[in-house]
Amino acid sequence: MNIEEKLETAYKLWEALNAELEKRIIGQKEVVKKLVVTLLSEGHSILTGVPGLAKTRIVKTLSEILDLEFSRIQFTPDLMPSDILGTEIMDTDEKGRRYFKFVKGPVFANLILADEINRTPPKTQSALLEAMQERKVTIQGKTYALPRPFMVIATQNPIEQEGTYPLPEAQLDRFMLEVVMNYPDFDEEKKVVKLTTAHEKSVPQKIISREEILELQSLVLSLPAGEHVIEYAVSVARLTRPEYSHVKEVKEYVLYGAGPRASQYLVLGAKALALLYGKPVATTKEVNELVYDILRHRLILNYKAEAEGIKKEDIIDRILAHVQGKN
Repeated sequence: MNIEEKLETAYKLWEALNAELEKRIIGQKEVVKKLVVTLLSEGHSILTGVPGLAKTRIVKTLSEILDLEFSRIQFTPDLMPSDILGTEIMDTDEKGRRYFKFVKGPVFANLILADEINRTPPKTQSALLEAMQERKVTIQGKTYALPRPFMVIATQNPIEQEGTYPLPEAQLDRFMLEVVMNYPDFDEEKKVVKLTTAHEKSVPQKIISREEILELQSLVLSLPAGEHVIEYAVSVARLTRPEYSHVKEVKEYVLYGAGPRASQYLVLGAKALALLYGKPVATTKEVNELVYDILRHRLILNYKAEAEGIKKEDIIDRILAHVQGKN
């Protein structure tokens, strides 16, 4: 199969995925698209939205359609790292000899929903760091590989602050995207009510295997991105850093900017998005489509920005205007 055939296959799979999702999910197409981009980029995502926007339903349905083993972890203040990763227990063999046996935790799945991740202390949050970065976990000096594909989707409720713990910057940086979910419009909400207050008749069908997903992940890496696209992505990321930026608003309101992972994800995400569109090459258009989701959680604003009501999106707007004004 040549590259054109592979691109056509990827585009048809994306159309089929949308058709299956519509059986159970109303609206939120942009959210789903960005989650698929994250999966194809071998990344992880944060879903931020108020309760009741079907965050869990979207992730569960996605796992069914993509034939991925799904695991949901409810993060609570008393959750321990071993509750996520697993632990060694004492067991006895047939001859009565005792030995330590590793019991895998819920992280050993393809698609992990870390529900309300900011409700657990940083010690437990950090239990995911090695899993997200290395696709493995280490228990008592022994390393265990995680299944592939592997993706963590964490959810956050932006309106409840009491009893929550902000994610450490090192943890945030390991998430490729922060996808903000909004309320559905009037017609979509009507459809949601009709769908959820009657017997559910439509059942989504599996449309792709895990092996095919791994092939698509490899194809994303094979897609080219022009030198100007890479320069554009790097320029945008570097302008978020006050020490390197010529953007007035960055110097005035940003405490810390995005690191090199942002540049990498801007290019990688653009490639994955191009694949979904059936395009043979990534462009700055795809970079711009993901730039807010990739940079939003990586910018740390100072107190002056908070006092003056400056939002991260405002800063990103000014950075894009500066870069595009040069081109």
